Amino acid sequence: MSTDAGLEVTLVRNATVLATVGETTFLVDPLFAPEGALPPIDNTPNDRRNPLVPMPDVDLSHEAVVVTHRHPDHFDDAAKERLDADVPLFCQPGEADAFVEDGFTDVRPVEDEASFEGVALHRTPGRHGRGELAEQMGPVSGFVFAGDETLYLAGDTVWYDAVAETLDRFEPDAVVLNGGAARFNQGEPITMGVDDVAAVREATDAAVAAVHMEAINHCLLSREELRSATDGVLVPEDGESIAL
Repeated sequence: MSTDAGLEVTLVRNATVLATVGETTFLVDPLFAPEGALPPIDNTPNDRRNPLVPMPDVDLSHEAVVVTHRHPDHFDDAAKERLDADVPLFCQPGEADAFVEDGFTDVRPVEDEASFEGVALHRTPGRHGRGELAEQMGPVSGFVFAGDETLYLAGDTVWYDAVAETLDRFEPDAVVLNGGAARFNQGEPITMGVDDVAAVREATDAAVAAVHMEAINHCLLSREELRSATDGVLVPEDGESIAL
């Protein structure tokens, strides 16, 4: 996803993306495990080992890392081992100590806003499911990256008031949603499904892309299903950059 003003987003795999704002590239939610190296998510409709697909051949160069939350499909042991210990790492305040314990030396918890090389980072609310299940899933965040162009990475959230308020507040040029309609054997999906994505598409004039599909065993919504059920939503393949 790119614009002439210097905004580019490349899907690596699952929710792992490279977001370049101006001259600065952020690696978001690194999942680096080889195909099948991780167990399936428990209490879900199938028992396929994760990740379901290999890492694509993508240049992972970056200046900073952003982790929306520490669920294992957003930050794993392979990423902990491969990332430079001194990389600037932005995260939720409640998870900063865990990254320090992992050996990272430049952990930068974001309460509300931070800045890095001319880019403002705003941490935004998320709701990882609905009702009691959302409480059990723990706190999650999205991030807005504001440079000459503004990118909103919503993180693991469903459509709810705070997502609409974030769109209204920041008026982003591009939005990346975590789709897949991830679910357990009980309860509603904990990431965006067709209706959630369609609600975002209706609420903004921004370019809208959806990732977080076909890589983890409990993400049941396929790319083709989302493409056929929505209009004007970009659904990249692993390793793909989308030009606006």
